[in-house]
Amino acid sequence: MKKLLLCAAVGLMGHTLSAATPLWLRDVRISPDGRNIAFTYRGDIYKVPVSGGQAVRLTAQPSYESLPIWSPDSRSIAFASDRNGSQDLYIMLADGGAARRLTTYSGTETPESFSHDGKYVLFSSAIQDPVESAAFPSGRLTELYRVPA
Repeated sequence: MKKLLLCAAVGLMGHTLSAATPLWLRDVRISPDGRNIAFTYRGDIYKVPVSGGQAVRLTAQPSYESLPIWSPDSRSIAFASDRNGSQDLYIMLADGGAARRLTTYSGTETPESFSHDGKYVLFSSAIQDPVESAAFPSGRLTELYRVPA
């Protein structure tokens, strides 16, 4: 009987701990100035101070947003979203607000970084895969591109 009660207590304690711990945190990125952290939680982008505190939801769309990257000055965040069907790149101010669409290709674009001056967002995608340039053309073999921020 003691073993049964002990197992039940441990199970309830584990359930309580898992309820308090967000298990959907993804794509965690620290801002270049070291003050904030951007992350994905259940398909939206959030921001929280490095010192801790309340996370602020930056996107609230029915779409799936992911892969946030910080601009070098920590003022903007670029991210991927499927708002228009395919995964395109968007950019918004680090405090939230309206996001501006950067790419319109019907494939999948993945944000990689900003240029050192912050004027361009670098992304990877399988846009140009001519047969003569690759032995095995595939969407897995992506190229690196840039788009004005």
